[in-house]
Amino acid sequence: MSGSGNRPLASRFARSLMLGLVLGGAAAWALFASSARAQGLSLVRDSEIETTIRGWSDPILAAAGLDPAGVRILLVNNPGLNAFVAGGQNIFLHTGLLMATESPGQAIGVIAHEAGHISGGHLARSGEGIRAAENTSLIATLLGIGAIALGAGAGVDKAGTAGAALIAGGQTVGLRRLLAYTRTQERAADQAALDTLDRAQQSARGLLEFLRTLEDQELLVSERQDPYVRSHPLTADRIAFIANAVAHSPWSDVPDPPEELRRHARMRAKLIGFLERPRRVLRVRFPPEDESLPARYARAVAHMRLADLDAALGEIDILIGEHPDDPWFAELKGQILFEHGRAGDALPHYRQAARLLPEDALILASLARVQVEIGGEALLREAVGNLEAARRRERDDPTTWRLLAAAHHALGEGGLSALAAGEYALLTGRPDEAARHAERAERAFPEGSPEWFQARDIATQAERIQELRARG
Repeated sequence: MSGSGNRPLASRFARSLMLGLVLGGAAAWALFASSARAQGLSLVRDSEIETTIRGWSDPILAAAGLDPAGVRILLVNNPGLNAFVAGGQNIFLHTGLLMATESPGQAIGVIAHEAGHISGGHLARSGEGIRAAENTSLIATLLGIGAIALGAGAGVDKAGTAGAALIAGGQTVGLRRLLAYTRTQERAADQAALDTLDRAQQSARGLLEFLRTLEDQELLVSERQDPYVRSHPLTADRIAFIANAVAHSPWSDVPDPPEELRRHARMRAKLIGFLERPRRVLRVRFPPEDESLPARYARAVAHMRLADLDAALGEIDILIGEHPDDPWFAELKGQILFEHGRAGDALPHYRQAARLLPEDALILASLARVQVEIGGEALLREAVGNLEAARRRERDDPTTWRLLAAAHHALGEGGLSALAAGEYALLTGRPDEAARHAERAERAFPEGSPEWFQARDIATQAERIQELRARG
């Protein structure tokens, strides 16, 4: 699992949502992702968790009339109970929300709701709500979009607090109009979610249960809330609406399959192991007397984070002994060893994970990271091959390009290193640096060659992002 720091979203991130609709394509994602990172939106990557969520979401997205391959689902390292759609067909799920779910059905219900925003074109039509907010300033409107209108969840996270503070600062009239428009969108997304779940023959009971969790959270701050300045309809109204649908749906009593319950338990345990305080994980969440698979999994991670190598290996070795063909147990053992400075010992475990999941971009990139760390021409060539395979499956992952730049540099391939470094700079929001790398790459390859055209494309995208930033 990987991730980075975390701060509230602000107006520059919200502005990137609008620019992305204009720009389109890879450059749009580069601008959007880099702006999100600049505002502290910390994205978490993990092969197992993403595979689990994809297994739940793809049927829901298809039932919603969307192409699953065209929808990104991203994990935000944030303890708040929140999910939102932004920057096109991108669904963001807070890790706090996933850890708070008690069943696969609860997570699936949230995903169905967010899919309803996409299928309803709510992001594209947010401009209508903005225009209705006649008395708001540009900054207030953009911050309202980023922190409120696009899904600040239960009113307890920092983005929602920032939005409420903005409203209290004198923009109440305009934002009430904007939020009235947003409440209409939320009801429409609820209806779309219920229709989608029925088409997928999936119970909506999980969505109902999770909204009741949000209702409990709202009670903590209800005395300080203005009911007209909410990012969502009153939770009680939403619960009544969805409860009525659950009472009449033929699929409401369909249980979560046992395998999905197991996947959900593993996902929660892994998130808890990586994101909560390690000693709390070991003493409160999953104490030693709990010998279940999720408990051992979480403890292995917590011991790794505490630099207790023997304890971490003891837990993961039991799991591997019971499940020798589980790729994610092999991956975790590799990570435990690698993070304790034993790259050579980690390599066979990453190879095992890649053998079991040869199409997984994240695992291929993790294997390549170890190979680059160890070095030597043979392993560096293998690393390049693994990274190219990962890139073909997921072009927009900055880590893959960074490792490619490092591998080509170590092999003395300056032109290819410059190309990869340019792509990495583009995806991490540094268009000036991307343009410099592109210029180096252009000089390294014959005019008209594929590499030369790639360098020109990097330079063009960097220039477009610079122009849009200058206008913004």
